[in-house]
Amino acid sequence: MGLPDELRDAVRAYLAGRPGASWQQCARDLGIAGLLVPEEHGGAGCGPAEMAAVAGELGRALSPYPFLQSAVMAVTAARAAGATQLLESLAGGSATATVALPGDGDLRLDGDLLTGEVPYALAGEIVLVHVAGLLVEAAPTRREPYATMDESRPLQRLLFDQTPVRRLGDGRSWTRVRDLGVAALAAEQAGGARRCLEMAVEHAKARRQFGRPIGSFQAIKHKLADLLLLVESATSAAQGAARDEVSAAIAGSYCTEAYLAAAGENIQVHGGIGITWEHPAHRYLKRATSDAQLFGPPQAHRARLAAHVFG
Repeated sequence: MGLPDELRDAVRAYLAGRPGASWQQCARDLGIAGLLVPEEHGGAGCGPAEMAAVAGELGRALSPYPFLQSAVMAVTAARAAGATQLLESLAGGSATATVALPGDGDLRLDGDLLTGEVPYALAGEIVLVHVAGLLVEAAPTRREPYATMDESRPLQRLLFDQTPVRRLGDGRSWTRVRDLGVAALAAEQAGGARRCLEMAVEHAKARRQFGRPIGSFQAIKHKLADLLLLVESATSAAQGAARDEVSAAIAGSYCTEAYLAAAGENIQVHGGIGITWEHPAHRYLKRATSDAQLFGPPQAHRARLAAHVFG
């Protein structure tokens, strides 16, 4: 058993045993806040395989932890910019951060003053902004939280009005920040899709109609077989997503649609109980739907992929 498998088991056991633990507690107990932080800056010095293992388990459990924006994107941005002090703060989980990429909003940097807005940003205490070829830290003039469909993934609008910034370093490596974010999200989506498949199979074995488990009916068998193919393919795409921009675009497109399909079919297999508030199936559909917009819809990933394939 390699390190990614050990991490996967440890995170799964932790989430099952301590569902109410805070991000700071989880960072202290598991060290996932500093997973991608080099050891000399207080982190674990791990790579994409370990990142995907952790993200998959967080997605499987619909965890609200800010792993995607803080432990992956913010850490990657800080490493690229050489912001070692920020890395050390993020590694211990004492602070969380979110990242605005070029194109995420209408922003203008005049000297050391930032003006504009980011309409949709993941929640984080520290705000890192890629603007004018730089990575800067800026405290928003105003934060406006949204009432989101998926309450486990808070979104907010960030407004800046001549806001002083702290220059952290070069921000031209933002595409790598985006691609690792897409890779982590794809792993979450694959983990969520696998959990939907597991729930559907469990229900198909236990639910009986006409004296037989519904899983014995051909229509359900075919539905579950198709889901298994989707989930396994999504897992493969997610595992290779961190290699380069092309791999990230493939995973961003495929895993998004696979998760949406798995979440929807899970509800269909469950029948009436699948649409009740008490059953968790609707929560996976909500997460799958919100995830589908985070880094752009599947069509946006395919457009980026087409630019590489067709020049």
